[in-house]
Amino acid sequence: NIPALSALGVDLDGSANCKKKNRMSQPILKAVVEDKEKFSSLGRIKKMLKGQGTFDGEENAVLYQNYKEKALDIDSDEESEPQEQKLDDKVVFHYKPLRSTWSQLSVVKKNGLSEAISQEERKRQEAIFEVISSEHSYLLSLEILIRMFKNSRELSLTMTKTESHHLFSNITDVYEASKKFFEELEARHQNNIFIEDISDIVARHAGSTFDPYVKYCTNEVYQQRTLQRLLATNPAFKEVLSRIESHEDCRNLPMISFLILPMQRVTRLPLLMDTICQKTPKDSAKYENCKQALKEVSKLVRLCNEGARKMERTEMMYTINSQLEFKIKPFPLVSSSRWLVKRGELTAYVEDTGLFSKRTSKQQVYFFLFNDVLIITKKKSEESYNVTEYSLREQLLVLPCDGEEPGPGSSPGKSPAGMLHSGRSSASHLFRLVLLSNHAGDRVEMLLGAETQSDRARWIRALGQDSDGQHTDRTTLAQVETIRTYTAKQADELSLQVADVVLVYQKVNDGWYEGERLRDGQRGWFPSECAREITCRATLDKNMERMGRLLGLETNV
Repeated sequence: NIPALSALGVDLDGSANCKKKNRMSQPILKAVVEDKEKFSSLGRIKKMLKGQGTFDGEENAVLYQNYKEKALDIDSDEESEPQEQKLDDKVVFHYKPLRSTWSQLSVVKKNGLSEAISQEERKRQEAIFEVISSEHSYLLSLEILIRMFKNSRELSLTMTKTESHHLFSNITDVYEASKKFFEELEARHQNNIFIEDISDIVARHAGSTFDPYVKYCTNEVYQQRTLQRLLATNPAFKEVLSRIESHEDCRNLPMISFLILPMQRVTRLPLLMDTICQKTPKDSAKYENCKQALKEVSKLVRLCNEGARKMERTEMMYTINSQLEFKIKPFPLVSSSRWLVKRGELTAYVEDTGLFSKRTSKQQVYFFLFNDVLIITKKKSEESYNVTEYSLREQLLVLPCDGEEPGPGSSPGKSPAGMLHSGRSSASHLFRLVLLSNHAGDRVEMLLGAETQSDRARWIRALGQDSDGQHTDRTTLAQVETIRTYTAKQADELSLQVADVVLVYQKVNDGWYEGERLRDGQRGWFPSECAREITCRATLDKNMERMGRLLGLETNV
């Protein structure tokens, strides 16, 4: 997952009055002579990519940040213009109508081809052509990333070669892979304006040519950490970057919007192929070929996601391990099969028994919950924690205790609400946690308070290990469509792109939803303001069919 853009100080607002404000910037590798020649001008790439005029002309140069594939629309069969989408409070990308659809191509119009075929076949041709036209748009954006940012000598002089490598990774290899893919698609398009199929091309490239995507996505954690540090500590870097971002070739788009494109592109490919699948007769050989291509691109996405997750988890594990001090029997934390599920501070209510009375005191505890163990600590500083308790996750039992609020002079969980409103970090959203066997083999019961209602729900969900995802009938769940990008800030959150569809398992009144991303089955929490509910029954059913195809295929690769 890409770290929150806001946390990196990024402003993706593309509007004229905000375009220079707090732009997210990114470093450039030292220019190489051959690279400079290759990426010397936008006009050069247009000449390189054009084929009999299909993608020629300034009006066709739509960058991928401003391109919304129709396949991502929840009602993709509707003949409506793409709407302007609000991506974020600070990010507004104006999606233009597609540069051209297959039916609008002059050669199609001239030959009356659109009218000569069935409506179903026309929709299939549109879906195939969209893979080609969107790849062209994506390639244009990658060219700008390399030419304007990576190959900028001025920017490269503000950082070390290692920092530059961490920022740009193997983006040139990603570009070359996209170029090969596009050229083969375009050649088939030029060979016959009526395209029989592109599944073989997609399957072949997803299976081999696109390997650089896995490396790029895996290196994401280094990229984001390096960028964050440079922006915070290197004024020269930040100043040069801001100047490059304001150049007209960058179309008022910040560097970060270019850097995140490979992951965005690779996650959209299965949706594009699924749309072709949907428009192809199920009793044809083409349908089987399309299913195979969908299988290959789904596998590629999984590899990219796993690479990014594994690197992030490993880094996090070593960092946390270095910050823990065991006051009890040490626990060997670092393991390739262990990862962080959730971390954070909670209030623990402790019963103190005196000679003549009982009273409830409270203390702050800091939890590190991993997939197989809970580490309970006392926070000493932002980078230091004393371990006081730990328990295997299978030994945890979590219980909600709605309406219970401990008060002074009472046993935990029984009473009036006095004490919760005193003290610096009082927390009234309570739940009980039982450690059936802690590090010493003892049973420990804890009454815990979270700061917010959603935080309480998230801790109960994380600690409880419930498996309702396996048993819930997904067809009964509400569905929402993402209207603003959201980047996960914590381990239990879900990053979302515009037009992502999410099945909602849980809604909390203070504005958080727990959901499952339709395109890959990933589950986590996100703010409800980032999404709007889907109410059309036909769309709900269509989304469930799509999820079945995407996840059904992916589990068999």
